[in-house]
Amino acid sequence: MTAEGLEKLKKELSEALAQRPVISAAIAEAREKGDLSENAEYDAAREAQGLLEVRIAKLKNLVANAKVIDESLIGTEKVQIMNRVKVENLSLKRVMEFTIVGETEADFSKGKLASTTPIAKALLGHKAGETVEAKVPSGIMKFKILEISL
Repeated sequence: MTAEGLEKLKKELSEALAQRPVISAAIAEAREKGDLSENAEYDAAREAQGLLEVRIAKLKNLVANAKVIDESLIGTEKVQIMNRVKVENLSLKRVMEFTIVGETEADFSKGKLASTTPIAKALLGHKAGETVEAKVPSGIMKFKILEISL
């Protein structure tokens, strides 16, 4: 992942950790309202706490296991993660451009394609000028790699 992507994860983790006291206060407030067996507020707050803890655990794991890629070591001879790739979708007769990133940074609306997607997997390791096939849910699509850049 990029250094920017790691910082985004760290910020998200920090925000999630900041929610712990808010949820604890909501649980305490709901507990004060009496019989817990029929207290929907208490149940909702406990469920929110559980979901938050799962999210925190996931984020901590992602941050702990993150591998930041040194962008200065990325080449443009063959498609690899962190490359900006311009392709012609031969199936749709359309030129597309996207950056191949780690799964946690993917955002198709911003042109960031996860390296685990069928299209990215098909492109990885290939050179400009080559044509590749990607098996996507709607069938097989062909792409011609037009340009690889950083």
